[in-house]
Amino acid sequence: MSVFHRMKERWGVGFWGLVAILLAFSLAGMTTLQLKGPVMGFIMPATAPGWLQWAVYLVVMLPVYQVLLLAYGTLLGQFDFFWSKLKAVGRLIVGRPARVSG
Repeated sequence: MSVFHRMKERWGVGFWGLVAILLAFSLAGMTTLQLKGPVMGFIMPATAPGWLQWAVYLVVMLPVYQVLLLAYGTLLGQFDFFWSKLKAVGRLIVGRPARVSG
């Protein structure tokens, strides 16, 4: 059984749904990387300590990534899938147990 077949079964989507989901993840990741330089340059100087840049990157860019992922997922017809994943990440961050679906 291939990885793609297992993902299709686990997520309950067909071939084109899986393509849309993987494409949304790819686009959100690439867009986040493209935005990293300008956003981080606006927020803090390049001479800031590496640990501080890393911490600020996580605090600022993680929500940006989540919004982009939801936006791309919506454009590709997978809003429900990404909305459920976004809610699960939110529960994880605030310390509430995630609901297991399907």
